[in-house]
Amino acid sequence: MDKTVGIVGLGIMGGAIARNLVERGWRVIGFDIDSARCAELAQAGVTIADDAGRVAGSASIIMTSLPSPAAVEDVARRIASSAAPPRIVIELSTFTIADKLRFEAILKQAGHIALDCPLSGTGAQAKNRDLVVYASGDSAAIARCAALFADFARQSADLGAYGNGSRMKFIANHLVAIHNVATAEAMLLAQCAGLDPNMVVDMVGPGAGGSRMFQMRAPMMVEGVYDPATMKVSMWQKDMAIIAEFAADVGCATPLFTLTQPVYAEAMAMGLGEQDTASVFEVLKKTLVTDAR
Repeated sequence: MDKTVGIVGLGIMGGAIARNLVERGWRVIGFDIDSARCAELAQAGVTIADDAGRVAGSASIIMTSLPSPAAVEDVARRIASSAAPPRIVIELSTFTIADKLRFEAILKQAGHIALDCPLSGTGAQAKNRDLVVYASGDSAAIARCAALFADFARQSADLGAYGNGSRMKFIANHLVAIHNVATAEAMLLAQCAGLDPNMVVDMVGPGAGGSRMFQMRAPMMVEGVYDPATMKVSMWQKDMAIIAEFAADVGCATPLFTLTQPVYAEAMAMGLGEQDTASVFEVLKKTLVTDAR
């Protein structure tokens, strides 16, 4: 296949993916409204375009990694109005099903194929190609993108109808929300018990009580350093709202997930919005430690 790909949105995820693809021999044409990001990625070998429309004019496959529904709709419209021949446009972000369907409709009207392909993984995992691609939509288009996915992720799957990728991502993030707070609670319990926190990380992580979130976030909690963020609390709040809406739409109560929501809200109130979500450890230290000792 032609190893040229466009990426619109060169932030934490898009930038890491772009770097990995360049390292694996891809010609990456990128665009971001942040000129500093563009300059940084240009140094890494990414060809920087003037706008999203120019990306569409140069690459038959385009990936978008964007921060808001307004941004993703704007990019869809710019690609649709670019007069580019039919393209495969892969949306990697986490938005509501309604947002994804709007994206698809705009592109479909212009003759393009939209794929809904959210990613499971953090920015740190993106750097290490430790992502999972939840692909959904046109099966032939997904098959055409298999080699692309393999060069920046460890696993991908065709989940069927457009939108199923997002549904799978909501399930995954539901668990992430719980595991992250559970990790903070466990590390706080270990601290109160006088255990060596580094030993807790080494011994609990690989065992039955461990999780990917424990392995990634417990070391940050031990150090008390939450920057640079692999997922900012402020961005995570957006995902939490999407999951809550999704659960309500399908009529499924989520008591454990619901219990984590105030913890993330308090992190925002404590001014931790730009910090990694591992900073919920600071919230629990403030609210859960008793005088029992």
